[in-house]
Amino acid sequence: MVVLGIVAEYNPFHNGHLHLIQEAKQIDSSAVVLCVMSGNFLQRGEPAICNKWVRAEMALKSGADLVIELPFCFSVRSAYFFAQGALKLLHQTGIITHLAFGAEYDNMQVLSSIADLLANEPLAYSRLFKENMSTGKSFPLARSLALQQYMGKRSAELQKILPGSNNILAIEYLRVIKEEGFPFTPILIKRKGSRYYDTEISPYASATAIRQSLLASHGLNELNESLPQDSLNILQREISEGRCPVSLDALERTVLFKLRTMSLQDLSDIYEINEGLESRFKEAANNSGTMEQLLKTVKSKRYSLTRIKRTLMYILFALSNEQVKRFDQHGPLYLHILGFSSKGQKILQEMKINSQIPIFSRGRDIKKARDEHPGTVLQEMIDLDVLATDIYTLLYPDPSQRQAGKDFTTSPLRV
Repeated sequence: MVVLGIVAEYNPFHNGHLHLIQEAKQIDSSAVVLCVMSGNFLQRGEPAICNKWVRAEMALKSGADLVIELPFCFSVRSAYFFAQGALKLLHQTGIITHLAFGAEYDNMQVLSSIADLLANEPLAYSRLFKENMSTGKSFPLARSLALQQYMGKRSAELQKILPGSNNILAIEYLRVIKEEGFPFTPILIKRKGSRYYDTEISPYASATAIRQSLLASHGLNELNESLPQDSLNILQREISEGRCPVSLDALERTVLFKLRTMSLQDLSDIYEINEGLESRFKEAANNSGTMEQLLKTVKSKRYSLTRIKRTLMYILFALSNEQVKRFDQHGPLYLHILGFSSKGQKILQEMKINSQIPIFSRGRDIKKARDEHPGTVLQEMIDLDVLATDIYTLLYPDPSQRQAGKDFTTSPLRV
């Protein structure tokens, strides 16, 4: 049996996501689609436009069979660690045969050769990368330039490939498969329509454009051609019930409060804060009154906007360097089921036989596991996921919807 693994955020689920699922299933019409999806906070350092159960529902009504949450400690990390956490989780299910992913560039051989280079990291490439970093360049730019310098003849081709958000993730998926020896057959689907940052509304509009429209309160009519009908209906319900849309700006005062009350020493213990970045954050927080002003002040040639937003999430959740080391050493420690179809329910039974980590099918499973493993990495990982949901609900437009403890009381969706 073919079980297709897909890593996603579905923020929200749009026509491009539907295209990927439909194309991937061309290899076998009876294939099961198992998605690992980020929870309420995402890889670019932002809260999702709507909550994780809602986004899982959109996916299940558009062809996914089983949706599992990627724990917070991996979902808010840079591309490599995001990919590593997600693929380790897929591997832990014990049932994945294929990994399907999209990219702007659809030459698997070229993407795979870049992944090989990054997995093996030749000494000459390492030197070039370090030289570029020493001149104050950001990590993505330093790596991109080093790859171009090392792969010389393909420099022009790499200039087109490396800026693509989906290309970067595709390379990291292939890299992790090689490094970990996962027995997944990769399936590359060419991205259809707009690029990630494009803001034009069209039948294949980017998730960025769709979110901007929702946050600008343009209404759903503008998005009629950009989203499957089920996604539109679900969004309409969530908007009318006051749980959507959610934005980073809703965290503005909370983040400024956190930064202004933390000491420089506390900030320096936070994951990915180094080279004096703690002082930069502290000064910016003391002189900023808005999220936009804070981000602009901290951003620099070395620190991209995405890197800064991710670091704000680490600060908000007090994610320390030591915690991250423990999480990376152990990998994902549970499979939290967000929803399933009738076909997914059958495959869930196989997972229960094959998986070597616990499966949380009900809210009380999460609470029980946390309470029975005090002082462990498992408890730390669960606590972060629970806290992420509790903070996320505070961002809902309707105050009456902001109760905590949703992870303990919400059962998986059956679609």
